[in-house]
Amino acid sequence: MSQESSTTLKTTPLIELHKELGAKLVPFAGWHMPIQYTGVIQEHLCVRNGVGIFDVSHMGEIDIQGKDAKPFLQKLVTNDIEKMSDCSILYTVMCYENGGVVDDLLVHRFSEEHFFLCVNASNTDKDFNWIQKLAGPFDVAVKNISSLTAQLAIQGKDAEQLLQKSSDVSLGDLGYYHFKKGKIHNNDCIISRTGYTGEDGFEIYVEWNKAESLCRKILEDGKPFKLQPIGLAARDTLRLEMGYALYGNDITAETSPLEAGLSWVVQLQKKDFVGKVPLQKQKEAGLKRKLAGIKLLERGVPRPHYQVFSGDKPVGELTSGTFSPSLNIGIGLCYVSPEHSKVGTQLSIEIRNQKVPAEIARPPFVPSRVKK
Repeated sequence: MSQESSTTLKTTPLIELHKELGAKLVPFAGWHMPIQYTGVIQEHLCVRNGVGIFDVSHMGEIDIQGKDAKPFLQKLVTNDIEKMSDCSILYTVMCYENGGVVDDLLVHRFSEEHFFLCVNASNTDKDFNWIQKLAGPFDVAVKNISSLTAQLAIQGKDAEQLLQKSSDVSLGDLGYYHFKKGKIHNNDCIISRTGYTGEDGFEIYVEWNKAESLCRKILEDGKPFKLQPIGLAARDTLRLEMGYALYGNDITAETSPLEAGLSWVVQLQKKDFVGKVPLQKQKEAGLKRKLAGIKLLERGVPRPHYQVFSGDKPVGELTSGTFSPSLNIGIGLCYVSPEHSKVGTQLSIEIRNQKVPAEIARPPFVPSRVKK
């Protein structure tokens, strides 16, 4: 099947498998993607209690090679590329000149002259164009390899045991935010240990046309572990329980990484990077708003754009919100003024014209179990 569907939505190489597995398919970031299979809560708890597999082939991959690859990335992103070693992964953001966020991404280092970036699906073309624009003075080759690269995510406490059955490299000594080249079912892969769920797990980067057969084999291997395919809806509830920011919701071109609680990936001591000056000024002047975690104290499901109140005064709005299957309460992220961002602050969220009591809470809402 073509990568483009008849409705111009892109499809991943697993589209036929998703249909076989009974997925509910919906438009997402320009793609025809599985939102759920058996149900959001059941899939969510499958990952929390065992292991699940996600098709994240819609994510973008951009390859950067050349003798200036390291200094170019040091200029491009806010985090410190100098601290990376071969086979390490770095979470960071790219900013515009005004300090707004272009995207958040993962940088993988093969060597000082070879890196590849994993970027958000909806931003792939925008990111590629932005990177090419800034690459001009540098001796680098920038390639968008997204159409050649599929990605599977195996997440949950049983992920290592499951994947080790078919991998020719040791996964036990693969550290968090590191990767290895290896074979899984004799397919050449990049195997990384990152994740977006708060559970231990791996991302497998594999050639586009080999992804479907590989996924089928992993599903077969996973039967003793009760492995299940997991849709984007549970991916969202899992990430929100961790308080992980989502581009387009919690971080945008209109938000700075400092406001979004990502100051830990903004290394202002670096000599220079795009957006450094306005971010430095913002830090010195003090933030006017902060991204904070919030949880309901009564029944209800918070959603993006719902208003947050202090008494009768609106003080912010939700950027993300959902029902937490692990906690059986409503949780979310919201931008509020610094005085309203302190943990324990009593607020309310307007849901269907009713103000539901809530309080500021520090994410993660559920303890992370990543293997560090």
